[in-house]
Amino acid sequence: MNLSTNTVGETSSNMAKRKIVGLRWWIIGVVMLGTILNYLTRSSLSAAAPTLKQELSITVEQYSYVVAAFQACYTVMQPIAGFILDSIGVKIGLAIFCVAWSVTNMLHGFAGSWQSLAFFRGLMGMAEAAVIPAGLKAVTEWFPAKERSIATGWFNIGSSIGGMMAPPLVIACITYYNWQTAFIVTGALGFFWVALWLMFFRSPAEHPQITDEEKQYILDGQEASHKNDTSKPSVKQIIRRREFWAIAIPKFLAEPAWQTFNFWIPLYLSTVRHMDLKSIAMFAWIPFLAADMGCIVGGYLSPLMIKYFKVSLLTSRKLVVVTGATCMLAPAAIGMVASPYAAIALFCVGTFAHQTISGSLITMSSDVFPRNSVGTANGLTGMAGYLGATIFSFIVGIVASKIGYDPLFVCLSLFDIVGAIVVCMMLKQSAMPAQPTAKATTV
Repeated sequence: MNLSTNTVGETSSNMAKRKIVGLRWWIIGVVMLGTILNYLTRSSLSAAAPTLKQELSITVEQYSYVVAAFQACYTVMQPIAGFILDSIGVKIGLAIFCVAWSVTNMLHGFAGSWQSLAFFRGLMGMAEAAVIPAGLKAVTEWFPAKERSIATGWFNIGSSIGGMMAPPLVIACITYYNWQTAFIVTGALGFFWVALWLMFFRSPAEHPQITDEEKQYILDGQEASHKNDTSKPSVKQIIRRREFWAIAIPKFLAEPAWQTFNFWIPLYLSTVRHMDLKSIAMFAWIPFLAADMGCIVGGYLSPLMIKYFKVSLLTSRKLVVVTGATCMLAPAAIGMVASPYAAIALFCVGTFAHQTISGSLITMSSDVFPRNSVGTANGLTGMAGYLGATIFSFIVGIVASKIGYDPLFVCLSLFDIVGAIVVCMMLKQSAMPAQPTAKATTV
C-alpha cells in the first residue's frame, strides 16, 4: 500500500512539474471559455425573448426595462468588480463572480412576471460585470505588450461565441422542455468552468508548468510600469487622467451597438421581419459568428500595422478603432433592405465592426495604466460603456414601437464614428509608458 501511495504521489508531483510550451495561450483559452459561458447566460434572455413575451405577457417597453435592469446593475458594478479583482486577485475573484452569475441565471426560471425577471436580471448584471476586467487583468499578467491585442481578441471572442450558442441551445430547450429549463441549463455550465479555473490558473511567477524561457519572454516584453507594480488602485487618480476619458467616451458611444445586437436581434427578427422561432434559431447566431471574426482580425490588425506600416503601438490601436467605425456604417442601411437575410448580413458587418473596436479599446487600458490598476481602470471605462448602453436601451424600448428600429440603427453607426474621432484626438503618445526595447525571442 505504501508503495502504491508513493507512486501516485510521485505521479501527481511529476504532472505538476511538467512544463507546457506556450502556456500563456492555454491560459487565455481558459479565460475565453469563461467568457463564452458568461455571454451564453446573458444572451439566453434575448434568445428566449419571443417566448417570454407571450408566456409572461411582456410588452416591448417592459422588455426594455428588463434589459436595462441588467445594464444598470452591470454599469454600477463594473468598477467595483475591477477594484475587487485588483485587491484579491483574478483567480479567486473571477471564481466567486462566476458562481454568482451561474446561480442568478438559474433563478431566472422562477420568474413569473417582468418585474421578477428584471430583479434576477439585475442580480446577474452585478455578477457578470467582472468578466472583461478579469480577462484584461489576466492578459496584462501573462502577455508582453506586443501580443496583448491578440490575446484580448482571443478571450473577447468568447463574448460572440456565447451569443452565437445561445439561440440554438435556448430554443432547443424551449422546444423540447420549457423556457425555465433553458435558464437552468445555461447557468449550470458555469460550475464546471469554476473547477477548471481554480485548478489551472496561476500568475506566471507562481505557475509550476511555465518554462523559464516563456517566463522571461513575458517579463522582457512588458513595460516598466507593469513589471514590479506594487501600487494600489486609486479611482481618483484614474479618472483625473486624460487618457481615461479618451477611452471612456468612445466606450460610452460604442457599447450601445453591442448591447442592441445582443438583446434585440431575435425580437427585431420576430416583430419586424416576422421570422418564426425556428428561423430565428437557424439564423440569429450568424451575426455572432461574424463578431468572432472581428475579435480575431481586430486582435491581429494592431501588430500587423506595426510591422508593415511602421507605426507606433498607440497609432496601431487607433487605426483599428477607425477601421471598425468605418465598417459600422453598414447597420445604418438595415432599414433600406427588404429581405430579412440581407438585414442579417448587415447585422454581421456591424457585429464584426464592433468587436474590432471593442478589442482595441479594452487593450488600451492595459497599455496606459499600471498592472495593479488595470482591473479598476477597465471597470470604470466599462461602466461608461454600459451607462451608454442602458440609456440607449430605454430609448429603444420607448421609441422602437413608435418610430421603428431604423433610425436607431443609424444612430449606432454615427456614435462609433464620433467615438473614433474622440480617441484619435484625445489619446496622445505622451500618455504611453516607455515600451520595452529588448528583442525577446518569440516563445
